[in-house]
Formats: sequence, structure tokens, C-alpha cells
Amino acid sequence: MDVFECTKCGAALTAPVARVPLPPEAHGGYGHDAMPPLMEPGTYAVDPLPSGFPYRLWADVEKADAEAQGVFAPVRSVSFGPAGRILIAPGDTRGTVLIPEHSGDSCLGMCAGEKPNMACAACGSLVASREDDCGMWQAVWMEPDAVRRVPTGRPAPAPVFIPLPPESPGGGWSDRWSGAAGAALAHLLAASGGDRVELPGGYAELMFARVVEALLPSDGPARRVGVAGPGVPADGNLDIALVPAGAPDAAGGALPVPLPDGVWACLALPGETSPLPATGVLPGGVLRDDYPVPDRPGWLFAIDYRVFFRTLSRLPEVRQPWLRALYDELRSTHPWWW
Repeated sequence: MDVFECTKCGAALTAPVARVPLPPEAHGGYGHDAMPPLMEPGTYAVDPLPSGFPYRLWADVEKADAEAQGVFAPVRSVSFGPAGRILIAPGDTRGTVLIPEHSGDSCLGMCAGEKPNMACAACGSLVASREDDCGMWQAVWMEPDAVRRVPTGRPAPAPVFIPLPPESPGGGWSDRWSGAAGAALAHLLAASGGDRVELPGGYAELMFARVVEALLPSDGPARRVGVAGPGVPADGNLDIALVPAGAPDAAGGALPVPLPDGVWACLALPGETSPLPATGVLPGGVLRDDYPVPDRPGWLFAIDYRVFFRTLSRLPEVRQPWLRALYDELRSTHPWWW
């Protein structure tokens, strides 16, 4: 567990938090509704790539400069902000004050602007930006040069893989699943090498089947995709393994495709079973009603293409001619998503 302190005065700015992988949907935007907190209480994540202000349009950036910022294919704009910004839940902040006039071009809440909109209450140093505008996850992004990580000496809790249902409470598909599928699809295409892939059934088919059938060959040699991770040893015959984002080594000799823990758990772990022992079969005409299966949304599952393009543009593999051609083709057919 760690606490983040103000670099200038040493005041504590967070509760004790444990590091987890960066959620793939962290930079996504979702409609005009109020969004929940992105991070679970007591956790933090680090974005290893540059993010935030200042931005420069792609046309104004040299290729070498873009690649130095971790961008390897055309995007609308390239961030020249700091790498290593720290993401926490708003409820885990301590000893800070909001500066509303530093909010960016927001609508119904606050968002990051050119200056951080949160300051250390002890010394006034600008340390972080709060985001809670409509369509934005509620989150606090701490500036890496304004805070420092201080270990508490307490061990972080062991990861618990709790399945995250693909349906949202409101009856649609989960934004977290759509974001996870967008990021994982980018890694899956890069790992495929342009070959056909054989997907496992179940949720993996729900997430990827329609898209890979449209983007990858339907015949020829295939790369076998499976699930691996804690408690699920990698099959030695796998070419590509769907693994928890925090356990890439679980892929064994296969190429890893990371998934958030809750999404991975739905693919890897057995479903819910009855808490009572049962024998035999139900009588004819009797239907079980103790564990009703929720109705699925009445439309097809769709990946989050914003997350897909953001992830793929930041994978060095996108420089391969076949994948760059595919990226450019998709940009032309999805101009509003990248």
C-alpha cells in the first residue's frame, strides 16, 4: 500500500491505496449522463504514457516526435503532457481543495484544463485534476511531478477475481466491457500477425467473433486463442492467451492479450451454481426460477472504437504494413471514433 504526498511540503494527499492496472476505458467518454467513479476505493493506477495538456495536432507533429510520445499511427492530436500521471478515486483524496476556475471546457461538472484544478491545502501547490463532467468517469488525475509515492509498509490485498457482468444495471451493454473489448481487440489483432484466429466459445465469442470475422482471413493457418491466468494454467497449444492485465506472465509461451480482472473472470471462472446440493433432474414442465438469467440487450454487442483506436495507435506493432493498412481503413470507415 502507498500514500501520495505533496512534493513541495510533504502533506499527505491520499488515503492508503494499492496499485492496480490502468483501466482501458480510463480516457473514454460516454454520452451525456453522470458516470460513476472509475477506480475502486483504495486503489490507484499509473498511465505510463504521456497524457493531458498540452496537445498538438497530428499534422503539426513530426513522426519521430510522435513516436517519442508513444504514438505510432495517426490520431487527432498527440499529448505532450507528462507520462506517469496517477489515477485515483475522488473519495481517496485527502488535504486538497478544488479550484473551479481551472476547470476545462466542461458542461455539467469539472474536467481537466490547462492547469490542475486541485491544490494542496497545506501549501497551495497545484497537484491534481478532478473530472466528473457528464459522460466522464469520476476520477482524480495526480500530476507525477507534484506528488511522490511513499510506501506504507502494509501489503496490498491479494487480487480477487469477481466476475463483472457484461450487461449494465440499466439494461444495456456495460461501458466497461465495451472498453475492455476495444483495448483487447487491438492487442488481439497485433498478436494475430494477420492470420485467422480460432476463438474459444462463450464470452470471448460475444466480444470478438463478429469483428475478427470481418477483419481477419476466414481461411488459411489459424492462431489458437484461449484463456489463461491464476488457477487456469495456459494450454501449451495456445498461440494467444486472454489473461488478467496484472498477470501477463500467465500466458506462458503464448502472446498475452490483457483483460480487466472482472471481464477475465467471466471468461475463465465457472458460473454461479446452486448453493444447495441437488440430485436427479427436474420433473417435466418445471422451470427453475431461483437463478433467473437476465435478459440480454436487444442489440448486438459493440466494442468501444475510441478505446480501440487509442490502444492500437500506441502499439509499436501498428507499424507493420498489414496492420497499418487495416488501421487506416478502419479510420476511414469510423471517422467519428478516433
